[in-house]
Amino acid sequence: MKIQKGYVIVGLIITFALFFELAAHADESDLNTRITFSEPIQIPGQVLAPGMYVFRLADLDGTRNIVQIFNSDRTVLYATLQTATAERGHPTDDTAVTLAKQGPGKPDALLEWFYPGREIGIEFVYSKQEEKALAQDTQQIIVTNQHTAPNSETSGTGN
Repeated sequence: MKIQKGYVIVGLIITFALFFELAAHADESDLNTRITFSEPIQIPGQVLAPGMYVFRLADLDGTRNIVQIFNSDRTVLYATLQTATAERGHPTDDTAVTLAKQGPGKPDALLEWFYPGREIGIEFVYSKQEEKALAQDTQQIIVTNQHTAPNSETSGTGN
């Protein structure tokens, strides 16, 4: 009888451990990330004022290449953007963004966004004309100094 109780207890411990491991990663599917910009930032079609924004990978109609950008408490949707896949050589433990420095009087342009721990990220799609101009600008990768929280409420500072 004691052996059976031991097996039941070990089984429950394993079950709880597996459940909590799955729950800790459940929110990664939308890559929900908070990013703070200290200066205006250009995204395709508009310029975001300095402040904190929530970036989220949307699954509209089964398409995983749509990013939504909200204000910090997710009450205002600023943009729903078509994106492409971006790759980098090695992941970082923190959120990373690639910016193009456009020169005096123009805001930096957001080119890429990488979720912590991933080599595959999001590339923002600009018009052909904008893309050509941005390719000539100096690009800078900014890695935040904040770690991802288990509930996907990641904070970071960019620019």
